[in-house]
Amino acid sequence: VGSPQSCAVRDLVFWRDVKKTGVVFSTTLILLLSLAAFSVISVVSYLILALLSVTICFRVYKSVIQAVQKSEDGHPFKAYLDMDVTLSSDTFHQYVSSALVHVNHILKAILRLFLVEDLVDSLKLAVVMWLMTYVGAIFNGITLLILGELLVFSMPVVYEKYKTQIDHYVGIVRDQAKSAVTKIQAKLPGTVKKKPE
Repeated sequence: VGSPQSCAVRDLVFWRDVKKTGVVFSTTLILLLSLAAFSVISVVSYLILALLSVTICFRVYKSVIQAVQKSEDGHPFKAYLDMDVTLSSDTFHQYVSSALVHVNHILKAILRLFLVEDLVDSLKLAVVMWLMTYVGAIFNGITLLILGELLVFSMPVVYEKYKTQIDHYVGIVRDQAKSAVTKIQAKLPGTVKKKPE
């Protein structure tokens, strides 16, 4: 059981509502592909122009229909214009407090890794960053975001379908990785011995 937001995200990535997921997936993929081909300023400008074109055309269309039918329906976006979109200070402070917890946790982890509280964890970070130099040489940030989106919208469905087989192989890899890390930790001087889980 999770929050309503996490349930909504889970429903999206597991394709529970195909239409909604299709719209979100295609929209974000088109946006990322656009950012890969054009500058951020161009993409944002085109998006705003497209939105303005739709709303202006709809407003003019409704005005013409009202003039022809001699009706007094008023502004077509009246309900949206009257909506209260102000952010209360309590809501703002709640979001800031929530973000602050995450920022503090990240800062603590960064400090722990860079000041080598645990040698093995710092070495793991070094190996990952070394591997990321090769990834960075092959892909740029937008390409990684596109690949990430494709994985986010495909892997959960594949995992759901082949859960038993995937869990079996992941368990084998995890056991071998744990035994390798244990052997490395035993041979390194100055490592913090972790309590068994």
